Amino acid sequence: MLTKAEQTTEFIIQTVAPIFNKNGYAATSLSDITKATGLTKGAIYGNFRNKEELAVAAFRMTEKNMLKRIADHQSLSESPIEQLFLVTDFYRNYYNFTQEIGGCPVINISVDSKYQNDILFQHVQFSINKIQNNLCKLIDSGKESGQIKLSIDSMRYAKRLYTMITGAIFMTHTMEDNSYLLDTMDQIDQMILTELKL
Repeated sequence: MLTKAEQTTEFIIQTVAPIFNKNGYAATSLSDITKATGLTKGAIYGNFRNKEELAVAAFRMTEKNMLKRIADHQSLSESPIEQLFLVTDFYRNYYNFTQEIGGCPVINISVDSKYQNDILFQHVQFSINKIQNNLCKLIDSGKESGQIKLSIDSMRYAKRLYTMITGAIFMTHTMEDNSYLLDTMDQIDQMILTELKL
């Protein structure tokens, strides 16, 4: 069971994570944080050394929730090739999920922090690497189980697939039109069938 101090820390992170995700690091002020949480400046800084530490904690929580959703959806099958299709299936509904939290955290925070906050930007890069490595492992597992062609460069395809996914997410949110994601996931499914599948 969490202590009262730990509960307060969790409450602050959960409350401000969507604000950082939507407004960005620089545009989120301490007054935004105190207003949203109903806590004083002293209470906020009693739990976090500074705004940067809170922003990193907020991103990590949002990232953790996102990766858990992907992993849970992926676990619906033990077949590597089917798990790749489950990844695209997950992203077909990604727009609705990310609207609840102010947009895609990977895209929002990467663009926002690129020239403003090196620590936060490094966390985004780490998150992207985790997602790409997951895709790479799925492709490797498919090769080992005889479902995917051995000639496939796993990491190259993992990067290609995630580039297509993030591009579609960006366009879907920018144009407020989920067809970008739906069409791109259909295209990736065709790539899996025609280029990867043995």
